Amino acid sequence: MTTESQAEFARRCGVSRKTVTAWKKAGRLVLQGDKVEVAATIAMLNKNHKGGSPVVTSAVTLPVTQASEGNNVGNGAGNGGGNTVAKESRGASARKPGFDEIEVQPGESIEQAAERIVGEIDMNMSFDEARRLKEVYLVLLNRLEFEQKSGALVDLDTASGILFEEFRAARDAWLNWPARIGPMLAADLSIDADKLTGLLTGYVHKQISSLGEPQADFSAAL
Repeated sequence: MTTESQAEFARRCGVSRKTVTAWKKAGRLVLQGDKVEVAATIAMLNKNHKGGSPVVTSAVTLPVTQASEGNNVGNGAGNGGGNTVAKESRGASARKPGFDEIEVQPGESIEQAAERIVGEIDMNMSFDEARRLKEVYLVLLNRLEFEQKSGALVDLDTASGILFEEFRAARDAWLNWPARIGPMLAADLSIDADKLTGLLTGYVHKQISSLGEPQADFSAAL
């Protein structure tokens, strides 16, 4: 008879300690004192799982699709908006609807999708469902890391900082434009340089004021 701590059993199952604690509260752990009796507990979990054995012997790689506005079907492979990761499973049992595919909703980042999925966790879920949820979360985070390292994904604070710096540089260039161009233009027109420069400055200030401050709204690019 093999026994181990709840933390060791969580590592064996590939789930969090919190999930094992929930199984304990639900009466799904067979304990010998403070230790988990492995074989009996797996049998108990198996008996409480509708889809078959909760023991996952091979990793499950799930597809990731990017949902389009008004259409919940992701774009096919080869289209940058809907990357798909092939699903492979040896001897895997039937999948529960909702976990067969990872869908990133319109306007939602990959990180937000991962947080949304984790937020939907049912602590009374079966062993197999917990393992599959873990795979979903890892696929999303791996994709997020890849996009960050490949340069396809930029930190929002960095992008906002660049936007404001570019706006400030353009504004300063326009504010200096009347003083630079006014005297040359006045000479060409044979009119008073100070008066022309003052008029140009007023119009430039009015135009810049009408533009207001830049708004860093990147939702349309998601």
